[in-house]
Amino acid sequence: MTQSFAETLTGLPGRTSLPATVPWYLNAVVFASTSVIVGLLWDISWHRTIGRDRFLTPAHAAIYLGGLIAGLSCGVLALKTTFFGSPEERAVSVRFWGFRAPLGAWLSIWGSFAMLTSAPLDNWWHNAYGLDVQILSPPHAVLGVGMIAIEIGALLLVLAQQNRVGRERGPLRWMYLYCAGVALLMAATFVWEYTGFPNMMHSALFYHVAAGLFPPFLIAPARAGKVRWSATAVPAVYTGLTLGMMWILQLVPARPMLAPVYNPVTHLQPPTFPLLLVVPAAAFDLLMTHFGSSREWRLAVALGLAFVAALLAVQWLFAEFLLSPWARNFLFAADHWNYGSRLGPWRYEYWDLDTGAGGKWSAARFARGLGLALALAIAT
Repeated sequence: MTQSFAETLTGLPGRTSLPATVPWYLNAVVFASTSVIVGLLWDISWHRTIGRDRFLTPAHAAIYLGGLIAGLSCGVLALKTTFFGSPEERAVSVRFWGFRAPLGAWLSIWGSFAMLTSAPLDNWWHNAYGLDVQILSPPHAVLGVGMIAIEIGALLLVLAQQNRVGRERGPLRWMYLYCAGVALLMAATFVWEYTGFPNMMHSALFYHVAAGLFPPFLIAPARAGKVRWSATAVPAVYTGLTLGMMWILQLVPARPMLAPVYNPVTHLQPPTFPLLLVVPAAAFDLLMTHFGSSREWRLAVALGLAFVAALLAVQWLFAEFLLSPWARNFLFAADHWNYGSRLGPWRYEYWDLDTGAGGKWSAARFARGLGLALALAIAT
């Protein structure tokens, strides 16, 4: 049986022939996806608070446990589909090196190999060069690509099963939106240095990065989701997971183990407060309901305008709040810095501002920067 790439991706053939129960491998890859992102946020906090005292930290264990479970479960799925799969299962699979498995399973298997390959490389890198200056060191880049492959693989596996079952109600529709929220959190984590700090939120660079990355993570679930407010549900998952990690990590006592120590912290440093992406996402849901599936280019322009306008409206003011004394508490977790940071007035100032010839903030230059952000949002 032949099929198009879209059919392979969405699993439309035979959509009513499968039960509505959740297959075991979906539970496995969703757990793996969660373990990876929890471990990643934990690991960043560990590096910011403790440094790198050993390779097999609890955070690393959570990351590689997720990669191992994803690889093994999808590997078993590939063997089952190849040698014991039904005609329907084989029809919606992808052939690779003589084996058959769903597209999402191949992505997860590849991601697992990439993650496990990066482990000894990362260990060597730290032994040779010490603590990472940035999140995206070469070993972390390999690890990051592997993690993203696992997240997207889990997303596609759940999406395919949701579409093949063809029912509007049931756990699969919520599982799909949860996986989309985890993928959004993964994307936000890898650009955290550009979008995570409120100090960046009055610069055009912040809106360039946000507009160039986040809209597809909201639009795709809105297209494929079976829930009315699908786009809004995705950043709700992202927000909930981030807040959960932010509040839990603050409760864990920890101290720096790697010199020099300029900021003697006493507990794990939490992630920064999540972006208010629920606001542009709600605008997406309203606009996509209004436009329907026609007039795609008009919809793209409307969504791009809505994203930049809504994000600017909420993040500009919220950044001022996060830099104020009112946010320096457990609830909002503002003003937490690495143990190697030399604290000073810079932490309450805005960075990378769009300045003019006199060195002062230039509204005209910032407006031109927003124009580029708008073009990026429409394109993505």
